[in-house]
Amino acid sequence: MDLAAAIRQALAELRVRKLRTLLTLLGMVFGVGAVVSMLSVGAGAEREALRLIETMGLSTIIAESKEQPDEKRRESRERSLGLTLRDLEAARDTLPFLARHAAVKEVAIYSLFSERGQSDARVVGVSPAYFALTHLAVRSGRLLAPYDDETYAQVAVLGPRAAYDLFGHEDPVGRAVKVNHLWFTVVGVLADRRLSREEFQGVRLSGAQNDIYTPVRTALKRFRFKPLEDELDQFQVEIAPGVAPRDAALSLSRLLETRHRGVDDFALVVPEALLEQHRRTQRIFNLVMASIAGISLLVGGIGIMNIMLANVLERTREIGIRRAVGARRRDIRDQFLVEALTITALGGLAGVAAGVSLAALISWASGWEVAWSPVSALLALAVCGLVGLASGIYPAIKAARLDPIEALAREAA
Repeated sequence: MDLAAAIRQALAELRVRKLRTLLTLLGMVFGVGAVVSMLSVGAGAEREALRLIETMGLSTIIAESKEQPDEKRRESRERSLGLTLRDLEAARDTLPFLARHAAVKEVAIYSLFSERGQSDARVVGVSPAYFALTHLAVRSGRLLAPYDDETYAQVAVLGPRAAYDLFGHEDPVGRAVKVNHLWFTVVGVLADRRLSREEFQGVRLSGAQNDIYTPVRTALKRFRFKPLEDELDQFQVEIAPGVAPRDAALSLSRLLETRHRGVDDFALVVPEALLEQHRRTQRIFNLVMASIAGISLLVGGIGIMNIMLANVLERTREIGIRRAVGARRRDIRDQFLVEALTITALGGLAGVAAGVSLAALISWASGWEVAWSPVSALLALAVCGLVGLASGIYPAIKAARLDPIEALAREAA
């Protein structure tokens, strides 16, 4: 019997027992659907994590000032000035593996407006290299330049939402905005970059949608800050190629501990370590989901074996007649194997469609990103095929070993 004829006969047999076939298919549908949706959601989470990490820079280290109660801060200031520009300069001059670096200081705002509107944007003083470190691009105008920082220039770069709130659809470049008591000239507007989350692994991310950036030295010189407040909220340093971020973080931590005289008033964030932590969590999630999918496939395999054994019992006379007219044991075995694999293939294809639909539903309901991959579908179908083959072998061998005379006699009885 050729393969095409065997498949047609298998489909005909399955159509005779529609309800039983449908119930058998469900186990494979659920198992394959779980695998496909799991891999799609997992790949989407991995891609989103990489995109979020890029906003911090995979090869960067971030030093952040710690929030402290006023009383504790007052005690800390007796030994440490907190995070300062001098810390950044000391790191730059002492640690040879540092490349670019940027300081960050947020300004407390009580008034922010232009001649066309007002805004609730966040105003942040940054070093010119900040934009390159966080992969922020300009849509119009220019970014902050080193001479802006060196000359304490009162210039600003606006995020897309801040630009719209302050100037509507007009081009803000060259116009003025008033931040608290100071007027700043707009020199650029950032390209739109929307992030799915405002933080990653507990670290705040800069989407820059509603941010206004000024030179950090201008911010420190022109604005007022609370007494005993850290000079910087954070600074970022980029690690030279070939240097392990963890080793670099250890060196930077020791330097800052020495400068701060052992006061615990700063924390280091290593984006590479955050990504690895996310991947470990994702692997645990994938393992749990794979176990669930495996159980579903196992149940589906048991169902296939059950229906094939029932088919052998119901079609004993047919087997006996076929053997009596010359069919070989191999022909009987192949026929039942093809039927088992046909059920598996139908369940697998339906499972792929269910998995794609489930992943899309999860994405719509939770806002998670999913990533479709033919590899995930092929992997699920391959596992499904192995389960179907393993489940169909025993019934097929049992059918092939039936003695034709005993089969006909049993049916006649």
